[in-house]
Amino acid sequence: MKVVSDAAALQPESRPVCAAIGVFDGVHLGHQRVLHQIIADAAPQQAVSVVVTFDRHPNAVVAPANVPPLIYPLDKKLEVIASFGVEAAYVIRFDKVFSQIPGEQFVRGLARDFQRIRSICVGDGFMFGARRSGNVALLRKLGGELGFALHALHDVELDGQSVSSTRIRDAVRAGDFALAGRMLARPYALRGAVIKGEGLGRKLGFPTANLDVTGLLRPPPGVYAAQAHIATARYRAAVNIGHRPTVHSADPQLHVEAHLLDFEGDIYGQALELVFLKKLREEIKFPTPAALGAQIADDIKQTRNLRMPSSSNNVE
Repeated sequence: MKVVSDAAALQPESRPVCAAIGVFDGVHLGHQRVLHQIIADAAPQQAVSVVVTFDRHPNAVVAPANVPPLIYPLDKKLEVIASFGVEAAYVIRFDKVFSQIPGEQFVRGLARDFQRIRSICVGDGFMFGARRSGNVALLRKLGGELGFALHALHDVELDGQSVSSTRIRDAVRAGDFALAGRMLARPYALRGAVIKGEGLGRKLGFPTANLDVTGLLRPPPGVYAAQAHIATARYRAAVNIGHRPTVHSADPQLHVEAHLLDFEGDIYGQALELVFLKKLREEIKFPTPAALGAQIADDIKQTRNLRMPSSSNNVE
């Protein structure tokens, strides 16, 4: 999938465009319906299927006190979008200047830069532009003037409720990874870059990969058995999410640390993805580091002996 930050860069061949517009955090079942629509629109017209999205959540600029944790970082979101066969993504830098563009001006700008928009697909509650001045009614009006078809799709429902990024966040916060996975149509995963830690795990005999999960959705604190993905490699992992009370009595920062079984190597700076399989226990404060070390050894033993789902048979 071609990824650009300039809409005009998508038009070296002046092909028409079928576009989907949205945040697409999680690329859940509702988002997938939108992606399938633009791909279906594009095929008979030899058009480019394009996702128009943003480099951050819009609330980071327009409502910084109300920014939801992201289900996926941008690279993971684009990777999943690409997996559906979308041809291109136009990633807009959502800054203060962009946030002040009225909805109508935004759409007319897309029409100018894409040259020939054949269709636009959004959710039926989609709102956009400065002061939320754009909506489905505006898109329908502009479609009649500018010559594009509009698809405003209803929410997908699961168990009698709409699938949404908010509902997925609630499921993950509750530790209900099965429900989150059903709404995503793939196992819920937490991805972050591996950063240098304090080496506390190594001192206990269990080196860990520390993840930078700033701004990302995180499961509730505890110790988990997980599958760790590094590029194409798969490993079992014992994961601690919490404040490390045994070694830091008042650490306010939430840490995500993964001990990868049967792994040796330097992965600093690489993306590590964790698929959570089972919660082993709560995070607790142990009387001594030695007692903590003994419990970690048991956590690792449980992780090693855990029967993996059939979809995880490639765990090393």
